[in-house]
Amino acid sequence: MRPTVIFYGFYLLCFGLGVACVVCVCLWNSKWRGGFAWDGSSLQFNWHPVLMVTGLVVVYGNGAVLYRIPLTWGQNKLPWKLLHAALMLLALVLSIVGLCAVFDFHNAQKTPNLYSIHSWIGIAATALFAISWTMLITTLMISMCPLATILVTAIVSC
Repeated sequence: MRPTVIFYGFYLLCFGLGVACVVCVCLWNSKWRGGFAWDGSSLQFNWHPVLMVTGLVVVYGNGAVLYRIPLTWGQNKLPWKLLHAALMLLALVLSIVGLCAVFDFHNAQKTPNLYSIHSWIGIAATALFAISWTMLITTLMISMCPLATILVTAIVSC
């Protein structure tokens, strides 16, 4: 078999497993945990695992592997960079909304926020991800704008 065919086989397998994971988490929360709501009840908390798995596992994973897809080799990189940035932004937004669901639920239930190592690691991961995305956009904009390059060069040379 050619390496490209093997790559696409494994890529489709991973993508299918990611979608299956999201479907299973959605079914678990809708069937066995009572469904979804955004009203401060325990049903609001059910959004957290769905949004985190969707954003930080499936969407982020697809954005990260985007440059490894053989279809992108030897082509103009700008559309792929923009798609990469869009997928990373979507993953970041989904994770932030997932965190908002937990904080709103805890505030409505009068439960303290950030009381476990899981919550601190989650906040740190989301904050680092936001910093990473901001640096990505800054780097992309600087590389696309000659005026910004001139300004940065002038500032650095001073």
